[in-house]
Amino acid sequence: MTHTMKHGFAHVLPFLLISALVGTIAGCQTGGQTGALAGGGIGALAGQIIGGNTKGTLIGAAIGTGVGYMIGNEKDKAHAREMSRSSRSRNYAHNEVGNLGGTRWIVISLKPSDIVEPWSSKVVEFQRDGHIRTTTTKPDGTVESRIERYRVVGDTLILNNDGYVINSRYSISGNELIISAEEFSAVLLRQ
Repeated sequence: MTHTMKHGFAHVLPFLLISALVGTIAGCQTGGQTGALAGGGIGALAGQIIGGNTKGTLIGAAIGTGVGYMIGNEKDKAHAREMSRSSRSRNYAHNEVGNLGGTRWIVISLKPSDIVEPWSSKVVEFQRDGHIRTTTTKPDGTVESRIERYRVVGDTLILNNDGYVINSRYSISGNELIISAEEFSAVLLRQ
């Protein structure tokens, strides 16, 4: 390949990369995913323009991906907060419940274990209207019930209530539900 062909390809590469990324953005399901892809594409283009080389393109893509994810994740949180405000009305419901809506699970593992008070059993019900009910039996036999809200977007489970939003990945393998978030991980068994 001649020097001119290599140089020409180096200028076309970022545009091909951005085209591919833009094509996949439509398939993104959370704001964080969309932001990461869009930010990566824009960062790659900016890195190529500023640095004029592959290293600049890669650095720009990495920075853009991180910034894009943070912006998109904030959009997810804003959406959850808006849904929380709506949930104060009696008519709160949505259909973003995925394959969890109408299922019931018992928690068999929760890590780190010190994020909640000690418990003997913990049952989680994903209701079809976007609410999640957790019924906890404590070691002394007392029972507490808590209602939160949830959304399922692809393989992302978004838990929220007033004052917090938790984005987590989830998967179902046989009768096990595996949830992994930055704050915790859990394994639940279908009841």
